[in-house]
Amino acid sequence: LKENIVLQAELLDLKASFEGSATGVILESRIDKGKGPVSTVLVTNGSLKKGDFFVSGNTWGKIRAMIDDEGKNIDLAMPSTPVEIVGLPDVPQPGDHFIVVHDEKKARQLSNLRLQQKRETELAKSTRITMDDLHQQIIDGQIKELNLIVKADVQGSIHAVQEAFEKLGSDLVRIKCIHDAVGGITESDVLLATASNAIIIGFNVRPTDQASKLGLREKVDIRLYSIIYDAINDMKAAMEGMLAPKFKERIIGRVEVREVVAIPKVGTIAGCHVLSGKAERNLETRLIRDNVVVYQGKIASIRRFKDDVKEVAAGYECGISIEKFQDIKQGDICLLYTSDAADE
Repeated sequence: LKENIVLQAELLDLKASFEGSATGVILESRIDKGKGPVSTVLVTNGSLKKGDFFVSGNTWGKIRAMIDDEGKNIDLAMPSTPVEIVGLPDVPQPGDHFIVVHDEKKARQLSNLRLQQKRETELAKSTRITMDDLHQQIIDGQIKELNLIVKADVQGSIHAVQEAFEKLGSDLVRIKCIHDAVGGITESDVLLATASNAIIIGFNVRPTDQASKLGLREKVDIRLYSIIYDAINDMKAAMEGMLAPKFKERIIGRVEVREVVAIPKVGTIAGCHVLSGKAERNLETRLIRDNVVVYQGKIASIRRFKDDVKEVAAGYECGISIEKFQDIKQGDICLLYTSDAADE
């Protein structure tokens, strides 16, 4: 392994400078009962010395001790050297980069700047516009223009909702659709909503897994509807401060259709693989095709081999039939869910 690493380093011409102030990466951090905050770091450039002023993220301090991999105290660490350092007031985050600065004043200034940037980022996330607090933000004068991103299964739905939403605008706030398109909600839609502080409205479409995770992380309000009038009524109620409690879908299972079999006198049976959660009989399901909802109904039956079963766990194969629906295709995704009142 060492020989291969050395060979690759030579082929890639990987080099580091031994001169100048050290830079590197935090490998691990912990609190030691005797020493306090201790961080394991890897020097990637320059020379790290005992007594250096050290900045990582918004944490800074002066290195009081350095310990090598043999447990010995050392005064100097060169590139590619992992060492434990003692002297920081807090534990920096693993994966963060560190730099060495010339004096305490510079370290404090850089740390305070990074802390301010972090606070501004968190504040921007916390003030993200949502339909739940739309009325209060309008009253407080925090928003003059409400940005919307509209995604739908057909172009006609987009035009209808744009016209309806624009009519809901008032002297206090103007509603503006900054982006619309046919198809599922993607990561790029969430990123645009993050940058423009927008709400995403979806009609008969669903967000991809990556878009859902990004939306949760960035606190973007994604509203999904199957009836245009419900969206219009919700928006009107939100602007008036009378929005009803939101019901959240709790996804029980995610199932992929691998094969479709038509059985005489029985109907279409989908040979499926349970990707996550579990498949359970009598649950509500949405059939998703290319991130567009093509049908909404109930699971009629679930079979394992020849046995009729109540549920099937993730990782297993099963046969599924959907009530009053036969047009199932290979590659379709079944989202099995229940609706729960939100705690918000």
